[in-house]
Amino acid sequence: CLNRADVIKVFDGRSSAAPAITVLCNEGSELEVLSTGPDLYIEFVASSEWPGQGFKASFQFQPMDSITSDSPSTEPERVNNSPQHKYPPENGPAVSATTSSCDVVLNSDTTKNGSISSPLFPSPYPPRSYCRYDFQGRGKERVQIVFSDFNLYHPPDNSKECENIDSLVANVHIDGRMEKIDSFCGNTVPKPLMSNGPRLMLEFRGIYSSRYSRGFKATYSFIENFGVTTGHQLPEYPCAFAFNSSETRNGTFASPNFPGFYPRDTECHYFFQGSRTEKVRLHFSYFDVEGVLPCEAISASDYVEFSNFMAHDRKYSRKCGQLKEFDIESDRKFFRVTFRSNDRLDGTGFNATYQFLDEVDSYTSKPAQSNLSHKTDCEVAHFLLILLLCTALLLFTTRG
Repeated sequence: CLNRADVIKVFDGRSSAAPAITVLCNEGSELEVLSTGPDLYIEFVASSEWPGQGFKASFQFQPMDSITSDSPSTEPERVNNSPQHKYPPENGPAVSATTSSCDVVLNSDTTKNGSISSPLFPSPYPPRSYCRYDFQGRGKERVQIVFSDFNLYHPPDNSKECENIDSLVANVHIDGRMEKIDSFCGNTVPKPLMSNGPRLMLEFRGIYSSRYSRGFKATYSFIENFGVTTGHQLPEYPCAFAFNSSETRNGTFASPNFPGFYPRDTECHYFFQGSRTEKVRLHFSYFDVEGVLPCEAISASDYVEFSNFMAHDRKYSRKCGQLKEFDIESDRKFFRVTFRSNDRLDGTGFNATYQFLDEVDSYTSKPAQSNLSHKTDCEVAHFLLILLLCTALLLFTTRG
């Protein structure tokens, strides 16, 4: 519908500021839309020069109790999960088997942030529900999803796999196609999600449901800072942040979307700039970057690289894998940290602190000072001994 001037927008609330449920623009068969609460807002925009027959609809207020799957039994309602069971088609409005539409297109041109939820949340979602949430941003924008509640029906076999059960699947665009990056099920609240580009799609598959499964709720944001909230973002790079000692001498920095999984196929730079007599010390308190040593492309490794220059610095080896706490120090006032992820596996990244230190006061080691003092004391004692021997020899010669 992005290129259509005549559209119908349906919002789950009292105004267009509420979360969008769906956007309609093409001719189609009957479609039923269900709100999650007592309010529904419909906006009809006809600004093209082409005539149309418009639309006709009826409405009905329904008690929420009549829509839920609550029953005396604690067992969920079973449905046919054979290969013949079809989800909504890829093209056109997605309508669940309960005739409730929740095919949502969320465009950054309309709003930069909002919330999404499963059908009827916080009441149990209907069985045989299928919802598709399509996030469409622009340019440098990335889609970030932060979950506040997550409770899907999970069979009692304690299986950790999310196949063929109630689940939420996250997909991103990689090499021109939609590819699954993760799936979530059960009642563990997922970590924040971030797309690798301006597009992200979530697919909710509520196959079974039960009266105790309230579904999920999350907030979404179209952002350009990759979830990095410290430093000064440099607009000339896709992802780069500057940390200057003239502004603050210490602070924190982290990988994109930390503590959630970092986005795939992403490169971010962190530039540290001190004064003429300063160096910088970095302390990594958490490090989980997918890869194996020596963190090269041949092993499909994500990595973090360090350098005293803008170019490669052979002094520092790349870091990847799950590492314990460690420190890195620069040789001069400028230091570069580069994070690079590929289009395959991912991790939760890193969290670190930085501190600008004076080169003279902070980098002179105390053991060296102690050794120097000890050496000076020995030289003085040696000189006094020689002086004493010379004096004794002179007295012996005079008496003789």
